[in-house]
Amino acid sequence: MSGIRGKGGTDGSGARGGGLLVAGTTSDAGKSVVTAGICRWLARKGVSVAPFKAQNMSLNSFVTREGAEIGRAQAMQAAAARVEPSALMNPVLLKPGSDRSSQVVLLGKPVGELSARGYFGGPGAPSPGERLSAGREALLGTVTECLEELRSAHDAVICEGAGSPAEINLRRTDIVNMGLARTAGLPVVVVGDIDRGGVFASFFGTTALLSAADQRHVAAYLVNKFRGDASLLEPGLEMLRDLTGRPTVGVLPFAHGLGIDEEDGLRVSLRGTVRESVVAPPYGADVLRIAVAAVPLMSNFTDVDALAAEPGVIVRFVDRPEELADADLVVLPGTRGTVRALEWLRERGLADAIARRAAEGRPVLGVCGGFQALGERIEDEVESKAGTVAGLGLLPVRVRFAAEKTLARPVGEALGERVEGYEIHHGVAELLDGAEEPFLDGCRVGSVWGTHWHGSLESDGFRRAFLRRVATAAGRAFVPAPDTRFGELREEQLDRLGDLIEEHADTDALLRLIEEGVPEGLPFVPPGAPGGTT
Repeated sequence: MSGIRGKGGTDGSGARGGGLLVAGTTSDAGKSVVTAGICRWLARKGVSVAPFKAQNMSLNSFVTREGAEIGRAQAMQAAAARVEPSALMNPVLLKPGSDRSSQVVLLGKPVGELSARGYFGGPGAPSPGERLSAGREALLGTVTECLEELRSAHDAVICEGAGSPAEINLRRTDIVNMGLARTAGLPVVVVGDIDRGGVFASFFGTTALLSAADQRHVAAYLVNKFRGDASLLEPGLEMLRDLTGRPTVGVLPFAHGLGIDEEDGLRVSLRGTVRESVVAPPYGADVLRIAVAAVPLMSNFTDVDALAAEPGVIVRFVDRPEELADADLVVLPGTRGTVRALEWLRERGLADAIARRAAEGRPVLGVCGGFQALGERIEDEVESKAGTVAGLGLLPVRVRFAAEKTLARPVGEALGERVEGYEIHHGVAELLDGAEEPFLDGCRVGSVWGTHWHGSLESDGFRRAFLRRVATAAGRAFVPAPDTRFGELREEQLDRLGDLIEEHADTDALLRLIEEGVPEGLPFVPPGAPGGTT
């Protein structure tokens, strides 16, 4: 460990810290978890470490203290590293608005809406004025500068790739996998999810599809989500080393709920982690059932993690009106498409079911886009460009979409408790007469609450006060546990990730890669990239 200490700029020398890129054979192979685990393991050893992801595609984002928007996974990795999140850690964030277009967030600020073809380039791509791919070299320069700034300030920077490094159709424009590794001189560890099957073929095929120049940076493999006796893998790992000339530096066991805040998917990560996917017994006489409407382009669904962490709280995602029948609370979460979400709620019959709930005095909570949908009217010439659209009419709110995005870290008080949150939205809400009670930046009418604040339920006192109000309105003898501390649960989760690396990875080998860089003499695995791909 002594070799890595003092290598970064934290000693005032301005020296360049070590680095490592964690790639994966597929999306969801475990790159985010492994990156966070390495960060926590190093931080516990006293190493100054930071996470980095050059380009991220996610609807789960976070606002740093300086008002920059980054992926939530990078914010959680920063927590694992015990450092403050920064825009440097995720310089390019793509936020899908449809199957074919995304908002591009550069260094924490939105710079435009582009089609996938316009961003990644290709035949028939839009004009240079409409696409960032024309400035791909500039983008690579930007992300490399961010990485170098982090490396000058830390002993080590652990980078996360995206998707697979062997996406040969995108290699020409890659700034997050092998393009970054080669530019920054990083060794690469490839993670494979053995629970999906075919991990040996995935490791070999990933390597064999890369050019010789790219292969020189692929230094090792790491198996994730293994069930059973790891010794049974050893013959295969030896054969893989014989075939590729590269070692496997760890076999991580399968463990429930080890995901940090996800980029995609519909998992309630923290409940799975802390409760091992089993809801803890209620503190009071009743459980509390929460239904989250799985609206299109759902964003920051991690807001409900804090609810799922409460003993006796059952959280599920729903898409049919009959699934609301036994729910004590319905949550309309954030979305990148508020107007589309309204259409979906009406098409599915959920809008009518929610209106009936409100009329019966049964609790409903809207967060960000969900808050906007609960209002009377939406004027949108920015996100959907649909013009004026009627909301659900359950809160006295009118929303106008502004070109400039609100990015903030507000602190306030509600229900007699201190609350912290973060805001990410284009919609500007105007509160009209008729609200019975202010609710953070929003309001309450009857048993319907709405706010733009993400993350507010992570404030323990506020969450308990809100759940008590919900239980009373729902007629449930549910009592929030007095000792649930969401921040402590997150720390436990991150320590479990660090334990995985410390106990099941070859940490000496990882340290050598971080300190010494790309090993010499790594052999070429034929056939290599087809058609001369970079």
